[in-house]
Order: sequence, then C-alpha cells, then structure tokens
Amino acid sequence: MHQEFHGTLQLPAGTDRVWEIVSDIPTVLSWISIVEDVEETESGTGYRVVLADRLGPFKLRADLDVDVTEREERVLIRARGDGEDRQIGSRLIIEVALALEEQGAATSVDVSGSYEVTGRPASLGAGSIRKKAANILAEFFASAERSVDAVPS
Repeated sequence: MHQEFHGTLQLPAGTDRVWEIVSDIPTVLSWISIVEDVEETESGTGYRVVLADRLGPFKLRADLDVDVTEREERVLIRARGDGEDRQIGSRLIIEVALALEEQGAATSVDVSGSYEVTGRPASLGAGSIRKKAANILAEFFASAERSVDAVPS
C-alpha cells in the first residue's frame, strides 16, 4: 500500500531558529510517537531507527535505516527511511521532505512525502493505515509547535 501525505505548519519563529530545530534529526524523529529508539550511524546523515506500534492485531517493531538525502541550509531537508519487521513480514519505506519558507517573523514548514507498507499489516486495508498515519502526522505537528515554543528567541 502506497500513500502520499502533505501538511503545512506555521511556526512563530524566524527561519534560523526553526532550521536549528528541524535540522536536528534525532529531535525531529522524537516528535513521532512510534519512534522507540534513534542511533546515529553516520554523522548528520545516517540513522538507525526502531519503530514500535500496534496496528490492528499486529504488533509492529521495525528497524529502519534513515538517510538524509538532501540538505539545503535553512531551506530543505529530505530523508528516506527503509526497513522491515521480520516478525510479521512487513516492509516500510518512508520518504519525507521539510521545506522552510520565511514569512516575516514566522516560518512556514511544508511537510510532504510518502510511505509504503507491505506484508501482513497491509491486509488491514488502506483506511486503517491512513488513519494511523494521519494521527502520527498530527502528533508530529503538535510536537514541532511545542519544540519551537520551548526554545528561547
């Protein structure tokens, strides 16, 4: 099952401050509730991530290799995650881009990408997986807002 996602977040901070936060990949990954562990494997560009969640009757625990594939200072970060849960025979591929645009004293962060889930969890149907993904994206946005609010200007 392949699905695209998109959302825009308006943050009440300048681009420098927002970039400082969103370019810290372990911090950004911590905004995703199903991320259980993050280990840097290559300085600033490679990470090993453990996802853990329940999806219907399936208990998902997947190891993903996440690579930052593009980084344009204060403008764009693009990453790709690829991995699998061998226990339940599921493969996950995630691509995401965070694009920043200065808007006066605020910054717009455009979050877009796609994910693909194969194997047994995909048998639950696209609706269940899309609902879970929408919840994860909403949590991600809420965490991003809290992180920006927590950093002093």
